[in-house]
Amino acid sequence: MVMTEGAVRDRLERERNVWLCTVRADGSPHVTPVWFVFLRGSWWVGADADSVKVRNIEKFPRVSLALEDGRYPVVAEGEAVLHRLPFPKDVTDAFAVKYAWDVSAPHRPGGDRVLLEIPVRHWLLAGAAQ
Repeated sequence: MVMTEGAVRDRLERERNVWLCTVRADGSPHVTPVWFVFLRGSWWVGADADSVKVRNIEKFPRVSLALEDGRYPVVAEGEAVLHRLPFPKDVTDAFAVKYAWDVSAPHRPGGDRVLLEIPVRHWLLAGAAQ
């Protein structure tokens, strides 16, 4: 079954987690579930500035993302761009609506937050490369 654009859009709005795969300095993958919003053709992910995923992206920005349902895969590839405060208001508003969460709030005292913007370079939808 090939997913329609509308079905993909619905999943991007409804699903809460996506698996983000970055590449460590030694070339091994680092995979972690993250919260996200999808706006303006890009995935947006909040992260602590000193996290493993951010350190990986600073060295090698190419990433993959996969929604959790393996029966109807939605996988995207792109190059992550780091954003520091202030974050785009429409993105912070979207996180607040979807998760009732302030994506800019640090998780640890004195910690800095970043936003990862990942414009889609390539989609894999239900087995069909796009």
